[in-house]
Amino acid sequence: MTRIFNEPENFVDDQLAGFADLYADRLRAVPGGVVSRQGGQPQVAVVIGGGSGHYPAFAGLVGPGLATGAVVGNIFTSPSAAQVYSVAKAADQGRGVILSFGNYAGDTMNFGIAAARLRKEGIDTRIVIVTDDIASAQTEQQRRGIAGDFTVFKVMGAAAAAGQGVDDVERVGLAANGATRSLGAAFSGCTMPGADTPLFTVPEGQIGVGLGIHGEPGIRDEALPTAADLAATLADPVLAQAPDEAGTRVGVILNGLGTTKYEELFLLWGLIAARLREAGLEVVDPEVGELVTSLDMGGVSLTLMWLDDELAEYWTADTYTPAYRKQQTPLAGMVRGASGETGVEEAESIPAATAAARQLATIVVQGLQTMAQTLHANEKELGDIDAVAGDGDHGRGMVKGVDAALDAVQHESRRGEPGAAWLLRQAGLAWAEHAGGTSGVLWGAALEAAGGSLTDERDSYAAADYVAAAAAFSGAITDLGGAAVEDKTLVDSLAPFVDTLQAGVDDGTQFGEAFAAAAAVAHQKAADTADLVPKLGRARPLADKSVGTPDAGATSFAMIVGGLAPSTPVGQRHDA
Repeated sequence: MTRIFNEPENFVDDQLAGFADLYADRLRAVPGGVVSRQGGQPQVAVVIGGGSGHYPAFAGLVGPGLATGAVVGNIFTSPSAAQVYSVAKAADQGRGVILSFGNYAGDTMNFGIAAARLRKEGIDTRIVIVTDDIASAQTEQQRRGIAGDFTVFKVMGAAAAAGQGVDDVERVGLAANGATRSLGAAFSGCTMPGADTPLFTVPEGQIGVGLGIHGEPGIRDEALPTAADLAATLADPVLAQAPDEAGTRVGVILNGLGTTKYEELFLLWGLIAARLREAGLEVVDPEVGELVTSLDMGGVSLTLMWLDDELAEYWTADTYTPAYRKQQTPLAGMVRGASGETGVEEAESIPAATAAARQLATIVVQGLQTMAQTLHANEKELGDIDAVAGDGDHGRGMVKGVDAALDAVQHESRRGEPGAAWLLRQAGLAWAEHAGGTSGVLWGAALEAAGGSLTDERDSYAAADYVAAAAAFSGAITDLGGAAVEDKTLVDSLAPFVDTLQAGVDDGTQFGEAFAAAAAVAHQKAADTADLVPKLGRARPLADKSVGTPDAGATSFAMIVGGLAPSTPVGQRHDA
């Protein structure tokens, strides 16, 4: 929803005034839009445009190597013929004008009227209409223009900057359009300034496939897919619509439509890129980000432009505009595969381990499997607890950590006969690398310390050895984190657990029973942290807010040892 405005009807004029002021060093406002400040040799003027609400299209693409001017209509509304004429007249440098826009009835009429007026005044004016949206029609002439606008604009702008005449700029623009295909999908609709409801809605748990960029919903709704399935939903139909005699090189845009996060786009790109390469395509200078938006729409579109040598030259050419910049020179000296960038690390050899250490290793794997089940089952609860005075990521972080640890020990078990100490070390390294955050560092160091305490050189292990490993685990956390009991951290359940376990073993209690008793104490102590005021960690700035809610780290530890209690070693010796 657009929240920053004075009067909704003045939104476009007000935002354009601010934009023109911000970039006054490189462009100037004229009635109906903006034009680039001239410099160097005169060139063909590439004038693009359409309704507002699509930034960076259209005004953000005015500058060297791209558009010479942009016509800015009202939100999702074609600019008037008078506005088109005004911008084109100001952009003309005596070498002809190309007008380019998406294939919508209002744009076609108004740009056409303006072109006729310009021609009457002796200005050689051509029109290149973008028709890339494969969802909107079967034939190219009837298709809408969506994010493929950008590829066509980019190629023509580069050709004009290279000094080409109006015939050649028009020709490459038509070629770019003929080589470009797009498909989009929406998670949510967009809302006009001053409106309370979006132009359309997508049912909960679904996605609209085949959307337009003017608030048009998709042509069909489907169940919300996984990222991998979404990659297929977008890529496969576009690939199936490849132009006749298409080559194997493609320029690609993965375009966010307004509120889709860049991190989501990056994730999706990795899947789409793999799919394109599996199809035998060479991806050339891909672009991932917001290039043709639709106000605050949640959604994404994929555009492919099949490249010949000429289109590839203009697609990769340098550009400098307020919203889009491309420079080849800084990358020219970067060579893939240079010294020190092999990307291959030689795995360490698994050290020899005694039979007892190898037997104990199987219990380590089983224990991590149980931990993973426990954390997955309680991920949401841990996140909710952490969100009260933190950022809500504790459950997700713990799940990532334990999954990475489990993957690591299973991998090591497949490639050799590791001992328990080696597996705990690998588990700790993987946990710290993949979990992130404070808990990731602490759990990683603690697992390594436990493994270091056990070692893989013993012929047998007894209850005292397990207690010593638990103490090493605890010591690594307190040494690294600096927390003490009643600081409202993991230590509030960890320290009493270790003390209770030690006392039980010292009294001759069977290890399994001592562990279960210690786990019960950890559970109670974790619950008791609800009454504490945090003295360390990210909850400390919101200390008062956290009172009444237990500490997430203490709670997750209590859940883990509670889950392990039925499956712990029963305190008997593991002899060779």
